[in-house]
Amino acid sequence: MPQSVDRALDILDAVAGADGPVTAKALARRTGCGLSTVYELLGALTARGHVVRTASGYTLGYRVPALYGAFRRQMRLDDEVHGLLLKARRAVEADTYFSTYRDGDIAVLAGTAASFPATGGFSVGRDADGHATAHGKVLLSALPRAARLRYLAQTGMRAITPRTITSPEVLDAELRRVRREGVAVEMEECAPGVACVAVPVPLPDGGGAITAVSAALPLEEFHRRGRQVTQTLRHVAAEAGRLAARTAPGTLLMGKSAGRGE
Repeated sequence: MPQSVDRALDILDAVAGADGPVTAKALARRTGCGLSTVYELLGALTARGHVVRTASGYTLGYRVPALYGAFRRQMRLDDEVHGLLLKARRAVEADTYFSTYRDGDIAVLAGTAASFPATGGFSVGRDADGHATAHGKVLLSALPRAARLRYLAQTGMRAITPRTITSPEVLDAELRRVRREGVAVEMEECAPGVACVAVPVPLPDGGGAITAVSAALPLEEFHRRGRQVTQTLRHVAAEAGRLAARTAPGTLLMGKSAGRGE
């Protein structure tokens, strides 16, 4: 039944979102499911290796890394990408990320967090708040206006903080600046006390960016080191572009551009 699938995925998400082992009773409270249902679904998830039962509760199972490995393979996310991210993290001493726009969605493909939880609050997966993130602004700025409006209509422009841009007109002006300067910055638009900066990864054919590299760091740190962080990210993005130019098509998800922004 579709409802059972939804509930099983809710439980898996709740286990993934916990800081440590979580009990079945806690999962029932968090998901709004009956305890007997939770136990039944945990049994199925455990049997498939998606969760494991410990003396303290349930945690993610050993099947999850295999799924992530399959995700990386299907996304053609080369190991060298992680090397570039680690290089950037060491250089800027901040959480770093690779993100992309694909098939109407913005997603974080990979990240190397220097802190836990990650400063920017990002994790690998779909980002439904591209209007509020630096990497989202870089990616949205590269889209034709029609595609950009479709994305914003689908995801909305929720106010995450008092500084989040929620006006399409204001966002359009911001994206024009991003295209002109080749860098996006957001300060406390996505998380209080945090600033993010992102730059596009150039495509081998010179087309519009569909991949971005970004860093998130405390706002005070950004005021002190923002220029140096931006310059480092530009170097990393250039390296990623050169890597894509000499590797198989599709690596880094840097395939055909969605078209130039307007």
